[in-house]
Formats: sequence, C-alpha cells, structure tokens
Amino acid sequence: MASLMKMVTIKRKAKLRKAGRKRKNKMAARSTLSMDELFAEIDKAQGKSK
Repeated sequence: MASLMKMVTIKRKAKLRKAGRKRKNKMAARSTLSMDELFAEIDKAQGKSK
C-alpha cells in the first residue's frame, strides 16, 4: 500500500487539475457569441429589428 503522503499528493494534484479544467470550461462556455448577438450590431446599423 502506498504511503499516506503519496496518496494525498496524488489526490491534491488531481483536484487542482480538475478545478482548473472546470474553470476553463466555464469561461469557454460564454466566450463565443450567439448568432443573434453576433449580428445584432449589423442589423441595428441597417435598421432591421425582430
């Protein structure tokens, strides 16, 4: 059986990696604008509205 310190180190490393991944996934979810948001300025400039 591995030592307690080795097990804790592995768990901590995995937890930190998962936290960073969750944070990045959360940030990436809204980094891309939807089609409506993307073309809203163009439509507004042309005088179009929904």
